[in-house]
Amino acid sequence: MYKSRLKEKYTKEVVPDLKKILGYSSTMAVPKVEKVVVNVGLGTILRNGDEDLKNILGDIEGIVGQKPVITKSRKAVAGFKIREGVPVGAMVTLRGERMYEFMDRLVNVVLPQVRDFRGVKRKAFDGKGNYNIGLKEQIVFPEITRDNIKTIFGMEVSIITSAKTNDEGYELLKRLGFPIVDKISQ
Repeated sequence: MYKSRLKEKYTKEVVPDLKKILGYSSTMAVPKVEKVVVNVGLGTILRNGDEDLKNILGDIEGIVGQKPVITKSRKAVAGFKIREGVPVGAMVTLRGERMYEFMDRLVNVVLPQVRDFRGVKRKAFDGKGNYNIGLKEQIVFPEITRDNIKTIFGMEVSIITSAKTNDEGYELLKRLGFPIVDKISQ
C-alpha cells in the first residue's frame, strides 16, 4: 500500500523528536494532524448562477481529490441578500493519506508559488494547536489550468491537530515542514 512521504516523515522523524522535546513517554500522546478542512465561501461569486457553482466545485474537487459538500444558509439575512437554504460555501474534510498528500503539496508546491511569500504567520494558531491558512486564489495549485478558469476564488485551509497548546501545534507543524515565521517583514 502507498504511504505518503509526509506521513512517513511524521512516523520516522517527527514523533521521536516531539517525544523528546515535549517530554512525552508514550508515542500515542505525541500531537498529530487529525484532519484538514478546506473551505470556500461563495459569497458574491454565485450571483452569476449555477454555472459558476459547477466550475468552483470542479476546481475544488481537482485540488483536493475529493468531492466537496455544499453548505447552505440556515436563515435569511436581509443585509447580505441571502435567503434560507441558498448555497453559501463548499467544504471538504480530508483525513488519512489524502490529508498527508494535500499537506505535502501545500507546503512544497503551493505556498512557494504565492506572490511575495515569506512564510506563514505564527499568530494563525487558534489557542488549541489548530492552524488556519487563507489563500486568495486557487490559481496557485498546479491542478488548476489558467486557461480554463471562469471564476477566481479564495479558500481557507484549517489544519486540526491533537495538540493541547499552540506551542505543541507549532512544534508539530514546524517539523512537518510548514514555513512558519514569528514575524513577517513588510
